[in-house]
Amino acid sequence: MKKSEMLLTLVSCFAAVVVCGTLAVLLIFLFAKGFPMLGKKLFFGAVSPAEALLGFKPVWDGIWPAVAGTLSLLCVTMFFALFPGIGCGTFLACYATPRQKYWLSLAVDLLAGIPSIVIGLFGFVLIVYLRRTFLPRGTTCLLLAAFCLSLLVLPALVVATRGALEALPRNLALTGAALGFSHDQTVCRLLLPAAGKGILGGIMLAMGRAAEDTAVIMLTGVVANAGLPAGLTSKFEALPFRIYYTAAQYTDQQELRSGFGAALVLLLLSGGLLFCAWGLQRSLERKWKGIR
Repeated sequence: MKKSEMLLTLVSCFAAVVVCGTLAVLLIFLFAKGFPMLGKKLFFGAVSPAEALLGFKPVWDGIWPAVAGTLSLLCVTMFFALFPGIGCGTFLACYATPRQKYWLSLAVDLLAGIPSIVIGLFGFVLIVYLRRTFLPRGTTCLLLAAFCLSLLVLPALVVATRGALEALPRNLALTGAALGFSHDQTVCRLLLPAAGKGILGGIMLAMGRAAEDTAVIMLTGVVANAGLPAGLTSKFEALPFRIYYTAAQYTDQQELRSGFGAALVLLLLSGGLLFCAWGLQRSLERKWKGIR
C-alpha cells in the first residue's frame, strides 16, 4: 500500500473514531445527568398522571405540557410541509426541464440557507401585519409556529425526495414503460413506492429538525407556562424551549437537573420517531418485495 493511501486510510479511520467518540461522550453525559430525573415527578409534578393525561388538572411543575406541545407542533408542521416537500422533490426528479431544475434547485438552496431566527422574525412580522389588516385579534400561536417550522424543514424534504427518486435504477422507469404504464403511472406505482425508504428518511430528518428548533418558536408562539395546547390559535409549550428556559433561568440544582431530564426526554422522543420510521421502512420494503 502506498504512503498516500495509508495516510488517507488513517485519516478516515481517525475521523470515524472522532465522530463515534463525540456521540458516545454526549450520550453518556446526557444519560448520566438526565436518567436519574426520569420519573412521574419530572413529567407530572404533584399532579396524578391520570388527571394530567386527561387534562382534569393543569401541570405547572412538570414537562408533560411541553411534551404534548412538541408532539402537537410536529403533527401540524408535517401537515404543512409533507405535500409541498414531497411534491416539489418529485417534480424536480421526474418532470422538470433542466432550466426548471436549475432555478427551482436554486430557490430550495436559498431557502435552506436562511437562518432559523430569520424565519422566526418572518413569522413575527407576518402576524403583526395580519393584526393590522385582516386579523385584528391574531397573535402568535401554535398554527403560526408550525407554518414557520414547515418553511424551515421544507428543503430537507425536497432534497431527500429528489435524491431518493434520482438514485433509483433507470431500468425501473423503463420497466414501467414496457408494461404499458404512462409516465404518471410509472411515477405513482413504481418510482415513489421504490423510493419510499429514502423519502421516509427525509421525513424523519425534517421531524427531528422541527422537534429541536428553538429560534423559530421563540418568536411565534411558545411560552414557558401555557399548560396543554388548547387549540391551533393558542400559546403552547415545547421541550426545546423548556430546556433553553431552564438552562437560562434555573434557580437551584434541582431545577437544572430537571432540565437535563427534559433534554433526555427530547432525545428519546427523537429516537422513538427514528424507530417508528425504521419499522415503517421495513414494512414498505416487505410490501414492495411481496413478502407477507
